[in-house]
Amino acid sequence: MGQAPSEEQLGTVKIDVYDWDRDGSHDFIGEFATSYRELSRAQSQFTVYEVLNPKKKCKKKKYINSGTVTLLSFAVESEFTFVDYIRGGTQLNFTVAIDFTASNGVPSQPTSLHYMSPYQLSAYAMALKAVGEIIQDYDSDKLFPAYGFGAKIPPDGSISHQFPLNSDVENPSCVGIDGVLESYFQSLRTVQLYGPTNFAPVINQVARSAAQMTDGSQYYVLLIVTDGVISDMMQTKEAIVNASALPMSIIIVGVGPAEFDAMEELDGDDVRVSCRGRYAERDIVQFVPFRDYVDRSGNQVLSMARLAKDVLAEIPEQLLSYMKSHDIKPRPTDPQ
Repeated sequence: MGQAPSEEQLGTVKIDVYDWDRDGSHDFIGEFATSYRELSRAQSQFTVYEVLNPKKKCKKKKYINSGTVTLLSFAVESEFTFVDYIRGGTQLNFTVAIDFTASNGVPSQPTSLHYMSPYQLSAYAMALKAVGEIIQDYDSDKLFPAYGFGAKIPPDGSISHQFPLNSDVENPSCVGIDGVLESYFQSLRTVQLYGPTNFAPVINQVARSAAQMTDGSQYYVLLIVTDGVISDMMQTKEAIVNASALPMSIIIVGVGPAEFDAMEELDGDDVRVSCRGRYAERDIVQFVPFRDYVDRSGNQVLSMARLAKDVLAEIPEQLLSYMKSHDIKPRPTDPQ
């Protein structure tokens, strides 16, 4: 709701009272009526309500009631929506991380998941574009930090698991999703695909930013696009458990034909992610296999809009779970 109850909502509240039975055959005891206004006034007086059973009232002349209910306390909780927080000024900060490991195949070869065809986007580029074009509408500055991982980078060929796609260590942000794509294509020409596939460094990188903005004004979304063969599972689980207490969500889009069992495990929909006996406070990972969106001929995504919808489906609920667990209410919007 997010607002004080209106006059219409202050009408009669009818309460039915049952004798609960484990097998579900609950017995009706009686009923009474009250109102929002009466409940809010009555709590300080421990008001007693008579529970009346209409059938007994009709049959028995001496019938008084079937018992009483005493009001001890009364509280109203507002249920806020994702839109309430966005309207109240909460900013989404979108970070991209792209898998540059050798298992993706040499980018100059048509068999590579990174192949830059003049005729169509690769699975990586399409996933970035589909998700980024929607999420950038919620990111006011349209500046997206974008990283690669699992490559040897110039000039010395050192292995990096969080190198900026735009080669600017001081400012890894790209302007809009088109800027991310441009830097991604440029990186493919300059780095050497290598390995291993480590997720933890980039998750921890975004978590450090999220840890500095826990007041509800910022919410961080990390998109990882990968071919799914993960090398640092234990460290990644630990990073997710730590990040679950922060204003942060992780989206993983798996591209290519690999088995994605590890990604399904990180998703946490069925079993909450845990590490060394510690469980994630909230489910913050959403995994989507890209191949579910490719038609039988293998050359086109069925619907980029459907991919984006499924990829972003859990973000509103994850943002709300963070706000609720930290008792952060949306800032009131200025009346127009």
